[in-house]
Amino acid sequence: MSRMVHCVKLGREAEALEKPPLKGEVGQKIFDNVSQEGWKMWLEHSKMLINEYRLDLTSEQGQKLWMTEMDKFFFGEGSDVPGEFVPKG
Repeated sequence: MSRMVHCVKLGREAEALEKPPLKGEVGQKIFDNVSQEGWKMWLEHSKMLINEYRLDLTSEQGQKLWMTEMDKFFFGEGSDVPGEFVPKG
């Protein structure tokens, strides 16, 4: 049986990640508090942020913004959606 967590994003018990998605303390915090479904939601939101803000994740500034938005997405008031973003469909 797979491990379950009380997902901070979904607000309910759900299937946990198999391993921390990032190294260090941040990865462990996500591993302990975010489900597979919640992480997939972040990955989709993250793609939008990367594209809309044209983030360069190889730069310190890009990584800092990405990490800040990830923290807000899971543990804060929610990640921002750029004002000019228009969802497809």
